[in-house]
Amino acid sequence: MDNAFYTALTRQSGLMAEMQAVANNIANANTTGFRAEGVTFAEHIKALGPNDPSLSMATAAVRQTSTVQGALAQTGGTFDLAIEGEGFFLIQTPQGERLTRAGAFTPNENGDLVTMDGYPVLDAGGAPVFVPQGVGTIGIAPDGTISADGQPVGQIGIVMPSDPLSMTRENGVRFAAPGGFEPAIDGRVLQGFLEDSNVNPIEQITRMIEVQRAYELGQSFMDKEDERIRGVIRTLGR
Repeated sequence: MDNAFYTALTRQSGLMAEMQAVANNIANANTTGFRAEGVTFAEHIKALGPNDPSLSMATAAVRQTSTVQGALAQTGGTFDLAIEGEGFFLIQTPQGERLTRAGAFTPNENGDLVTMDGYPVLDAGGAPVFVPQGVGTIGIAPDGTISADGQPVGQIGIVMPSDPLSMTRENGVRFAAPGGFEPAIDGRVLQGFLEDSNVNPIEQITRMIEVQRAYELGQSFMDKEDERIRGVIRTLGR
């Protein structure tokens, strides 16, 4: 395959990955706690020989998650929680401890605070958060401390990944932190609020159009390059 094809093909592959990321962002524009994702392009240069020009290819293997604060929507729900500032809620899943900004929680039949998927919410030490049943007023302080009728009964863990660059998206609102995590310093818990998706739909649609046009331009180049090579082969075959 001609070097021009290799170069164009790697670029097309990266644009396809970005289109998928943009489409996923738009689909989750109304998902509570969703973090927009982008694709980072990089240039890979390969030396072909001492007397040959180098070959440059584009790669788009790195995905970045936006840390921009989403809008805070007031719900009034006792166990609807949002984080203002940095930090993530810590939850337990079958795959291990995960981080999330989606704070729509509820007590289960055992009194454990869980997500809408039934995953236990954890304190900073990794223990399930228990909410007493049959009490009057449940209050949750900005530091995550839960009180029942004014008496502290537990604390919701607010953590930050020790290595933010190693954090990987597991699904729309859950993240794995292979490098571990530590207590967040600047995050505040707001009771009765949920954080909306931080996706800007207009910005994402604009980006989708740009990526689509860039992809079509790359495809046009590949088609013309294919015609050129076929023409050369026909000429040499005469």
